[in-house]
Amino acid sequence: MSVFRRKPRAIAPVAETKLQWSDDAEQILENGRNRLVVVGAVFALAFTLVGARLIDLAVLQGHDANQTALNDEQRPSAERADILDRNGVVLATNLITASLFAEPRRVLDAADAARKIVLALPELNEQEVEKKLSGGRAFIWLKRHLTPKQQHDVNALGVPGVGFRDDRKRVYPHGNLVAHVLGYTGIDNEGQAGIELQYDEQLSTVTQKASAATNGDPLRLSVDVRVQFALQQELSRAVEEFSALGAAGIVLDAVTGEVLAMVSLPDFDPNQARTASSNAMFNRASLGVYEMGSTFKAFTTAMALDAGTVKIGGGYDATKPLRVARFTIRDDHPKKRWLSVPEIFIYSSNIGAAKMAVDVGAERQKEFLGRLGLLQRAALELPEVGRPISPSRWGEISTMTVAFGHGIAVSPVQLTSAMAAMVNGGIRIDPTLMAKQPMDTPQGTRVIKTRTSSIMKRLMRLNVEEGTGSKAKAAGYLVGGKTGTAEKAVAGSYQRKALLSSFIGAFPMNDPRYVVLAVIDEPKGTKKSFGYAGGGWTAAPVFGRVVSRIGPLMGVAPVDEESKSVRNAMFIRVKAGG
Repeated sequence: MSVFRRKPRAIAPVAETKLQWSDDAEQILENGRNRLVVVGAVFALAFTLVGARLIDLAVLQGHDANQTALNDEQRPSAERADILDRNGVVLATNLITASLFAEPRRVLDAADAARKIVLALPELNEQEVEKKLSGGRAFIWLKRHLTPKQQHDVNALGVPGVGFRDDRKRVYPHGNLVAHVLGYTGIDNEGQAGIELQYDEQLSTVTQKASAATNGDPLRLSVDVRVQFALQQELSRAVEEFSALGAAGIVLDAVTGEVLAMVSLPDFDPNQARTASSNAMFNRASLGVYEMGSTFKAFTTAMALDAGTVKIGGGYDATKPLRVARFTIRDDHPKKRWLSVPEIFIYSSNIGAAKMAVDVGAERQKEFLGRLGLLQRAALELPEVGRPISPSRWGEISTMTVAFGHGIAVSPVQLTSAMAAMVNGGIRIDPTLMAKQPMDTPQGTRVIKTRTSSIMKRLMRLNVEEGTGSKAKAAGYLVGGKTGTAEKAVAGSYQRKALLSSFIGAFPMNDPRYVVLAVIDEPKGTKKSFGYAGGGWTAAPVFGRVVSRIGPLMGVAPVDEESKSVRNAMFIRVKAGG
């Protein structure tokens, strides 16, 4: 049997087919790779362009915008040191706010943007905003110091090309209370008036690099806000009661020269200084100069006693008016008799004061008032300090009128400082608004003898007990002082109904520490004052109420005014041989 075997079938070459497939895949992969490279390159270019633009916006042009702002003085407000009262109460500080700026080059539609912004900030003018946004500048402020709500409202608009920057706004927590002392700053936190201007460099902490005195520490004033409030409130009450034009007042430490309170009415809110009137911003206490009337009789009396031209037991004939050339000097409430020195003081005799001054002489009078600081500006740390007005030719008539406070004009702060020397033992100390340290020794100049000062304290006390200052009494406190009523010069002549009424005094008179001045500008008599508008009726009561309020605050213990020891300490003979 034969066996048949089948011839093997030829198989197609697999390798050839495989090679053909491999070439196609390679081509596909190559094409895909090329496409990916192109796409990647496009994306890389796009990201490069976007990145370059971001760098341009954030760094280069942003720097240009900032530089433009600096050149245009549109930088955010600088940090500024706080101002405190003597007890550490904050009087002025900074509040961080947001300020709205625009970059006009990046604003897409100026008209539309202006319309939206003004909807959120209606106090802005739409045409002005559009004009700013249409300009070619890189940076411009639209509104400084926005409130949180204003910032929220503008931010919600989503307007391209506008943004916010942190800013600092000067704020005064007590509003009007210490306005004329503090002054105020401008929109860039630069001092414009008051202490803010006087100490602008020290308060501006951005410039504080060189000295330890300018290291951002708060500036502490001598003012006590409690005393300031009492004085302001009582003066405001008097202005309203007597329908006056305004008022001024000062409380001064007679030993250290520190000003504890300084008030000028009308006043203003330094937080809204741009809306204040020029009358409200005028500091009557330091910048205004006035003829202070009979308060000057205290200086005339002290001058004559110190010079020895008259003794406390002496006096002058005040029977008739005094005629000099075309002038006639008369007393408002004439006694028409010889008056002792104490009587001249407590009855406020113009005739007696004039004769007293003539005996001293013009030269010595001028020299004495100069030593009291009444012939030159007060050395006070404020830019608003008035220059006194004194006679150009100091002859006999000037000597007489100056003796009772006419023909010479001084500021209230000058008067207060000079009166302190009358009661503190005879030492004149320059007034200051800067708080002194307890260890500081006041530097002063002797202007009258200690004995003369002792006599003046007794005379001032006597004036409250028996004279024109009776309404200045403050229950429980030993006070003394002198009234002043001066006719104001209007259009070159004195007006009998336009008065500047004042009272200046001290307490406690057995050991004077504080001097208080109240000045009322053109008060009108009332039914309660029987139509009178002089210092005894209008300003003296202010003094009494202020002393009653601040005495306990300052730690002054009440005394029994009728006690034998007090009466002996304050005793002075009114008529010695008169």
